[in-house]
Amino acid sequence: MSPRNRRPSLLSTITDKALALPPATTEARVTRDLAVPMADGVVLLGDLHQPVGQVAAGPVVLIRLPYGRAGLSGHLHGRTLARRGLQVFIQSTRGTFGSGGHFRPMTAEHDDGLVTLAWVREQPWCDGRVATIGGSYYGHTQWALAPYADPPLECSSLHVTASRFTATFYEGGAPSIRQALGWSANIGLQEHRNPLTGLLATPLDNRKIDRALRRLPLQAADAVVTGAPVEFWRDFVAHGEPGDGFWQVANHDEADLTRMPPVTMVSGWWDLFIRDQLHDYAALRAAGIDARIRVGPWIHGEPAEMKAIVQSDIEWLGHHLLGGPAPQGAPVQVTLLGTDTWLEFESWPPPGLEDLTLHLLPRGGLGDAPASGGDARATGEVASALTSSFTYDPVDPTPTAGGPLLSPPGKQADQSAIESRSDVLVFTGQPLPADLDIVGSTRAQVHIRSELPFADVHVRLCDVDEKGVSRNIVDGIRRVDPRTMEAPDLMPADDGSVRIDLELFPTAYRVRQGHRLRVQIAGGAFPRFARNHGTGEPFGTATALRRNRIEILHDESHPSGVVIPTRQGAAPDGG
Repeated sequence: MSPRNRRPSLLSTITDKALALPPATTEARVTRDLAVPMADGVVLLGDLHQPVGQVAAGPVVLIRLPYGRAGLSGHLHGRTLARRGLQVFIQSTRGTFGSGGHFRPMTAEHDDGLVTLAWVREQPWCDGRVATIGGSYYGHTQWALAPYADPPLECSSLHVTASRFTATFYEGGAPSIRQALGWSANIGLQEHRNPLTGLLATPLDNRKIDRALRRLPLQAADAVVTGAPVEFWRDFVAHGEPGDGFWQVANHDEADLTRMPPVTMVSGWWDLFIRDQLHDYAALRAAGIDARIRVGPWIHGEPAEMKAIVQSDIEWLGHHLLGGPAPQGAPVQVTLLGTDTWLEFESWPPPGLEDLTLHLLPRGGLGDAPASGGDARATGEVASALTSSFTYDPVDPTPTAGGPLLSPPGKQADQSAIESRSDVLVFTGQPLPADLDIVGSTRAQVHIRSELPFADVHVRLCDVDEKGVSRNIVDGIRRVDPRTMEAPDLMPADDGSVRIDLELFPTAYRVRQGHRLRVQIAGGAFPRFARNHGTGEPFGTATALRRNRIEILHDESHPSGVVIPTRQGAAPDGG
């Protein structure tokens, strides 16, 4: 189709002001529905955004996404960048928004991405230089392409995403059903909605999702929400068992990172990808790649996070494609939650951290040394005081509140209702004598003895203020299954116990003087994670439910507790 010239629109003016963008240098024109044939004959469609008046070939920014080319993504990335002198080719992945074929998420992006890249480089408007940008799923399409591009890309912007994309949907082996069904619903309904708001779940959608997740079996929950099957949900419930290799094509954590171009990243401490994204950042730097990351106080896709992403892209692309200045400041820039401070580091994890080890103690305490049998006898307690127990009932699964999620509500939440339940163990420390800055990933080591061979262990670190209000800081979960006992983070013992080594989500967070640290331990966090049925059946088809008694051991031979990375020398209210 022929290109259309467009004058500045009200939406562009509002966007520029809202995102505090540098002034546009020109206006944009767009050529719609350019056809790109794939290796199997399927044709994918893309829109080319160009600066008005451009004649000579130039570099191209490639975006591949399933969310539509004419909606918010097209405007934010296509028109916004073209008005600043960049060519942008936005392609709908197969089976979405006019592109041919069938959309089966994460299974075709490697092959389709390589074919598209070769096609772009052959076009008369491309001088051979190609960069990629995007977040979330179209961060995944970059990971499926960037390590394999030959010649390499000029640069990439890998925001709110991870090389091992599916780890987010099976965290610690526990299926993240709330996130997966929410995304499935968005994908299933987006082409029937307003193109500017297609990915925004309505309150009605959220109510349908929560009701559907309480029904068993789960395999048809997508149809309950959308009225029809959604391919991703069906794959998600069908391929979540240990040893299933279906998702290997979607994960690129073993790619040759030395082939990656310079990379910039934006994410948030409450973003569901942040743990794996920081692992990716460290791996890129270890491979010698020029990489930067900025982490703010954001949940996935919130407006402030999107603002930081667009600003970062303009600066990064301007430097690598247009000869603009390099970004300033340290390569790692993170906000310190609980303050207005941004911290800067040369690497991640930052150097110079000191570990604070807190052990679980009898009667719900936290201390710097594990309890001993002598301690129990001295206080008149029996040996059983060195264990704590709870019963997890999947009929009434332990709920969750707050945390890193795909969409609100998330972040911090009052934990009072959860901590009052009989199926949640609570261990609380003494008031802190001074402010404590947690920077990095807290690690938990928990020794359990489970009545059933199938169990989940969810650990949450909390901040308890002077009024006794407990709020979540970080958490993590591990699914225990006889089929995964060879995993390095599970260690069976001769006494029937299992040691779980668990990495909680990372953070940079200030706990104020006088506050107390608290550790919660439970058998689940529903509906963020699928309930553990206790039967070992596939979670998508299981209907039987079994109660499970779980003991937490915390003696000298089983020193359960957490190791918290702390930053020393913090200045009051300033960092």
